[in-house]
Amino acid sequence: QVQLVESGGGLVQAGGSLRLSCAASEKIFRVNDMGWYRQAPGKQRELVASITRGDSTNYADSAKGRFTISRDNAKNTMYLQMNSLRPEDTAVYYCHADRIYSSLFLPPLDDIWGQGTQVTVSS
Repeated sequence: QVQLVESGGGLVQAGGSLRLSCAASEKIFRVNDMGWYRQAPGKQRELVASITRGDSTNYADSAKGRFTISRDNAKNTMYLQMNSLRPEDTAVYYCHADRIYSSLFLPPLDDIWGQGTQVTVSS
């Protein structure tokens, strides 16, 4: 079954930048709306940013002006450029897709999550 794989997390100092990527584990036909979520220890998972297939974007207030979500439909890949990182951005970041079409001949997969990538921002 198709999975989403995140990469690009790591340890960075406050004020630094990271770029997260999310790609399917195998060749797929199409991905609909996608988003980045994060979950800090002891907190609920929250939306960071989302992007439609037509590139309409939405950001959490905490991400506005610092993070940029983008996607490459030809590569079925999504990105999150994170600048001016703060210690409170420390969390596991998850990639999500609302629907994936692995091929024209199979039913789509809905509500797909990646395994997550750790982002740690030191003060």
